[in-house]
Amino acid sequence: MRALLVVDTVGGVWTYGLELTKALASRGVAVVLAALGEPLTPQQREAALASGAQRVYARDCALEWMRCPWGDVERSGDWLLKVAHETDADLVHLNGYAHAALPWHVPVVLGAHSDVLSWHKAVHGRPAGPEWDDYRDAVAAGLRGADTVVAPTAAMLDALADGFAVTRASVVIPNARDPHAFGAMTKEAFVLTAGRVWDDAKNVTALDRVAPRLPWPVLVAGDAGPGRARRLGRVPEPRLRSLLGRAAVFAEPARYEPFGLAALEAGLSGCALVLGDIPSLREVWGDAAAFVDPNDDDALERELLGLIADDRRLHDLGERARRRALEYSPDRLGADYLELYEHLLAEEPLAGRAAGRAA
Repeated sequence: MRALLVVDTVGGVWTYGLELTKALASRGVAVVLAALGEPLTPQQREAALASGAQRVYARDCALEWMRCPWGDVERSGDWLLKVAHETDADLVHLNGYAHAALPWHVPVVLGAHSDVLSWHKAVHGRPAGPEWDDYRDAVAAGLRGADTVVAPTAAMLDALADGFAVTRASVVIPNARDPHAFGAMTKEAFVLTAGRVWDDAKNVTALDRVAPRLPWPVLVAGDAGPGRARRLGRVPEPRLRSLLGRAAVFAEPARYEPFGLAALEAGLSGCALVLGDIPSLREVWGDAAAFVDPNDDDALERELLGLIADDRRLHDLGERARRRALEYSPDRLGADYLELYEHLLAEEPLAGRAAGRAA
C-alpha cells in the first residue's frame, strides 16, 4: 500500500504527520510525505528524511486558513494531484479541507485537526463573519469530497459538525507521541507552557496575568509577544524536551484545543497538568489533569498555588498524567490508521466515529 500523506509545516500537524509516517512505515506502508506551507527548515527536512517516508515533497504556499490564500490553494492542489499520479498513490490522506474537493481517483481520508469557525467561536465568543465565506465554502466542499473524516477527539468532530454538514463517515483516532523521546527528570520549581503560544486559543495572556502572583516563575516556550511571564522564544527540540522533563507543572488554560500535543509531551514528561476546562481536553485527560475555567484568572491562580504548596498532589498528578499519556502510543496510532486505510481500499464499512479512541 502506498499512501500520500499531506501535512502543513506550521504547528502540530507537522509533528502529527511525522509520528504517523513513522508508525505506518513500521507496518509496511509506503508513505509519500507532502508538506505545504512555509519552506522546510533544515531541521524539518532532516526529520522528514528520517521519518521512514519513501519520498518527501515540499511546496512553499499559503494555507487555506491564511489571508487571501486561494490562488496558492489552487496551485498547490494541482501540484498534489501530480504528486499522487507520479507516485502511484493508492490512497490520499489530507490534513487540510479544501483539497479534498479535487478530482482524486483514489480514496480520500480527511484529517480534521481544527477549523476556523470553531476556533473563532471558542476564542472570540461569536461566529466568524462574512469575511470567512470563501473559507466556509472551501471546507464544505472538502467535507463533501472526502471518503472519511478523521479527528483526534470526538469533541473536535462535534465542533466541526456545529459549523458544517459532516455527511461522510467519521472516526476518532487520537494523536500520539513517541514515549521514548520524553521523560521525567528531577523536577524543578517552575511552570511551563509551550506550543503555538501566539495563538489566542492557547490563552497565554491568562498566565501573564497570574504570573506576578505566583512564587514560581512561569516560562513560555515558543514565539509570542511580550508579557509578564518569562519569554524563551522558539526553543530547539532538545532544549524543549529538557524543559518539559524538569518542569513541575505544565499549564495551558486553553479556550480551544482539539487535542493538545504539547500537553501530551508534558504528560509523557511527568508534568502535573493544569488545562483549560473544555470538552476536548476533558476527553483526552479524564482525571489525569487539573482543569480550570479559561476565563477565570482567580481559578487558575488558585489551582497553581495549590499545586505549588502540595508536593504530594503535585507528584501524584504528574504520575497520573504520564500513565494517561502512555495510552496515546504511536503503535496504536499506526494500527488504527492502517485499519482505516485497509477498510477504505477494500470498500468495507467503517466501525463508526468512536473507532480508535483511547480507553
